[in-house]
Amino acid sequence: MKKLLILLIVLCTFGCKKYVVSFEQPTNIKLDNLKLEILLDKKKVQEITLKATNAMPGYETAELPVSDDGKHLLQVKVKDTTFSYEIKYPEERYILVTAYLKTNGKLHIGILKQQYNFRLH
Repeated sequence: MKKLLILLIVLCTFGCKKYVVSFEQPTNIKLDNLKLEILLDKKKVQEITLKATNAMPGYETAELPVSDDGKHLLQVKVKDTTFSYEIKYPEERYILVTAYLKTNGKLHIGILKQQYNFRLH
């Protein structure tokens, strides 16, 4: 039984390769109900609707599949603008996506990429 459990853990660790993407929910009320279309290698994989909050920002997490070579194009489409980012697995396994308004009123999607999980409070 112990060997089976160890085998299961090893298989999940090496067989379940995924990008972990966290989408920050904004604190700016102007971004409430904003729809983000998430594309991986130009294929739509998910749609996120942002819910603005007056308190600390919340996070919605998604897991995106990884190909054999681990290189992908992550795109976030908002209204008529598409933001594109190249990501590499496993160097950039954890991704944090943030939407914010610039001082000129234009929307921007920021991204942080790292190998280790983010500490979100």
